[in-house]
Amino acid sequence: MENSSRASYKELTRLVRQQGLLDRQPAYYAGNVVVILGLLALSIAIIITVESFWLQLLNAILMAFVFGQIGFLGHDSGHREIFASARKNDIFGLVVSFFLGIIRTWWVDKHNRHHSNPNQVGLDPDIDIPVISFTREDALGKRGFFKFLVKFQAIFIVPLVCLESVALRVVGVQYMSSNRLKYSTSEPLLMLLHFAIYFSLLFWFLDVWQAALFVVVHQLAFGFYMGSVFATNHKGMPIIDSDSTMNFLMRQILTARNVRGNVVIDALMGGLNYQIEHHLFPTMPRNQLRKAQKIVKAYCADHEIDHYETDFLRSYKEIFKHFHWVGAVLRKPVVMS
Repeated sequence: MENSSRASYKELTRLVRQQGLLDRQPAYYAGNVVVILGLLALSIAIIITVESFWLQLLNAILMAFVFGQIGFLGHDSGHREIFASARKNDIFGLVVSFFLGIIRTWWVDKHNRHHSNPNQVGLDPDIDIPVISFTREDALGKRGFFKFLVKFQAIFIVPLVCLESVALRVVGVQYMSSNRLKYSTSEPLLMLLHFAIYFSLLFWFLDVWQAALFVVVHQLAFGFYMGSVFATNHKGMPIIDSDSTMNFLMRQILTARNVRGNVVIDALMGGLNYQIEHHLFPTMPRNQLRKAQKIVKAYCADHEIDHYETDFLRSYKEIFKHFHWVGAVLRKPVVMS
């Protein structure tokens, strides 16, 4: 990478901006919202009108998919991709928070810190998780039950990911109890309103056990969907030391993994399969990321920078291999170099 030192984020931004790829895309997002609300209405209609137990379980998975798609909209508004106005993005994000029952301020704060310091020890909250270790040094510091989980984390990672939906709400409430929210009244009220409507809808139109099972399937599937998408972005990619002075351009490219896309993959992953481009240009509307990838990939080739891309299944093979390797230090301790 001898030419990488000559690479300039400013120059790359100029190339992207020339193509209009940072311009807002109101028609795209309007269409996206209409489709998602239509699917949500369909799912609610099934709850109200269908008696079949098995169809309701399939409906729980449909609703998990819808919640995931709503989550992608919340992600995009958090990056101010949808509107030019910060306030409009905030209002849109609060609506998303109501639909999902999460605390917006917590998520935006955590996600912004991740974007500033991806995969950097001590600075990226996404690699500071009690039940998972991303480095062997961290694994060796685990104690008790957490040590047991990390020891076999390659096995436990799937059930842990399924609990992501619960973790989003629990950690959000914990954050709210010790931090000032940007919308201190609206956010907790919207969260309470979400769950009041959610549980009322299910337990009013379904019998108790059917409603309870719907909640379990829906929340586990939602957690799995979100966790499986976000896992492909950085998990198993290089970890940066806490004292690293790597520049912004290199930090964003080398710690991220792209997943080879097509129309289906792009839709299922909310455009986050173009993770390198998203990290370089976080305000870029997601439907422009595929075009940006061509520019970024060519730029990286010209400057001998590794722009890493793989297919969906291969990304998971790399993730499981990394977690297995980290946990191995607890199964058979080795001398750390």
